[in-house]
Amino acid sequence: MAARNKARKRAFQILFEADQRGVSVQEVLADWIRHARTDDRQPPVNEYTMELVEGYASYAERVDELIATYAVGWTLDRMPVVDRNILRLSAYELVWVDTVPDPVVIDEAVQLAKEFSTDESPSFVNGMLARFKDLKPSLRRD
Repeated sequence: MAARNKARKRAFQILFEADQRGVSVQEVLADWIRHARTDDRQPPVNEYTMELVEGYASYAERVDELIATYAVGWTLDRMPVVDRNILRLSAYELVWVDTVPDPVVIDEAVQLAKEFSTDESPSFVNGMLARFKDLKPSLRRD
């Protein structure tokens, strides 16, 4: 598994855990880093994982606003928790990270949905992110 793929998966897991526990993503990230330093069985937290989690945290309110606006028929709190957090991570990376090609971000998000969510989730995630990609210039306000 490529390093960035693994980093995205871990970032998704951190966002998912924070959502489930009702705590900040920064708190969960700090827990993961602390565990990696104190337990040899825990893999270290990759630099790109930290960048994704911290980046999402800086834009969390805007990212959630975008998802809520464009998820036709779904409110953010009714959306499956896995899908919500895949979209959070991927929307941040798609809109605000310029070093990764848009198709790569979308493909990786669809793969996460295939691995962790329902049969309908990959097409839902793909559709949402394709919409964000098309609207990217207008979405990128801080």
